[in-house]
Amino acid sequence: MSSVSIIGAGLSRFGRQPGVSGRQMALHAIHAALTDAGIGWPDVQVAFGGSDGSGLADTLVADLGLTGIPFTNVKNGCATGGSALVAAVNAIRSGAADVALAVGFDKHPRGAFDPRPEDWGLPAGYGEAGLMVTTQFFAIKIARYMREHGISERTLARVAAKSFRNGSISPNAWRREALSEAEIAGAPMVNDPLTQYMFCSPGEGGAAIVVASAAAAERLGGRPVRLRSVATRTRGFGSFEVFAPSIQGGGTPSSVSTDAARAAFESAGVGPGDIDVAQLQDTEAGAEVMHLAECGFCEHGEQEEWILRGETDLGGRLPVNTDGGCIANGEPIGASGLRQVHEVVTQLRGEAGERQVPGAPRLGFTHVYGAPGISACTVLEAVR
Repeated sequence: MSSVSIIGAGLSRFGRQPGVSGRQMALHAIHAALTDAGIGWPDVQVAFGGSDGSGLADTLVADLGLTGIPFTNVKNGCATGGSALVAAVNAIRSGAADVALAVGFDKHPRGAFDPRPEDWGLPAGYGEAGLMVTTQFFAIKIARYMREHGISERTLARVAAKSFRNGSISPNAWRREALSEAEIAGAPMVNDPLTQYMFCSPGEGGAAIVVASAAAAERLGGRPVRLRSVATRTRGFGSFEVFAPSIQGGGTPSSVSTDAARAAFESAGVGPGDIDVAQLQDTEAGAEVMHLAECGFCEHGEQEEWILRGETDLGGRLPVNTDGGCIANGEPIGASGLRQVHEVVTQLRGEAGERQVPGAPRLGFTHVYGAPGISACTVLEAVR
């Protein structure tokens, strides 16, 4: 399989930005990625991108330049950015292009997401019963998991405190004030056992990644990061996912995150134990806990001890969500997956400043998860 490298990564600020549109955030991220790659828009041969509610990505050419390249819109829930990256990588691997762009962006209004059940293949009564409220789903899922695996509520507060702590030293993060475990645990309850500060919020932001073939990366120089693998998966039978009306079958529910992570590791030829820094979807604190095990980094139930010992902190065995994740950055749906990739690229280059993982990390991993049960994962490698 032909080698693909990330040669440019760009990010807008995340969080509320009055007067700045989602399109403008996307353009900022694209220009930053192009500058990082040392190229201009005319050098990009194909592009893929999307948002959940801030417009069509292909129309960005009106501002970027009418170069006539193929630009495909992607809309795949929280995996929009990851899916755009998969498409860009496949364009390189197929020989259709030497330089490709993936972009994701969104600008969500205040308040919770308001999906319609009809759009997700569900009857209207599912929404009328309140089951389209995602905070309820995540609370039900983590409460069940905690009972089965002996995870305490204090662990949820510890995870969120780490996220706010990392966000406080991440210049593009939305939430840049550290909060204590006591403040997080004592915040208003949203859906038991998850308090207000254990959740991310619908947010605003843009992220862009430029990928290139081995020949183009060598020609352009710069600071490439090798993309060892990228994989997406949808839910299988027996899974318990956002907007899932029930758990199908018997036994332990399957996990789309496990399927996507396994595919990414197998394609990369490495295992979870080889990873030096990771980004895991943390729509709420419980999601990070579950995804640690679902992606293969520890056994189910080991998270309590891992987190107590600080293994997922910046100086721990596996630093997780070093930029504060979704909890500190919010979740602009189209941008989240590519924000994760941007952060791992920054870490592998040794350019993360105060939040830099020590010891010159060599391998990084990203994982995004969203409705109605879709996951995208990458394995990235530093080029020394």
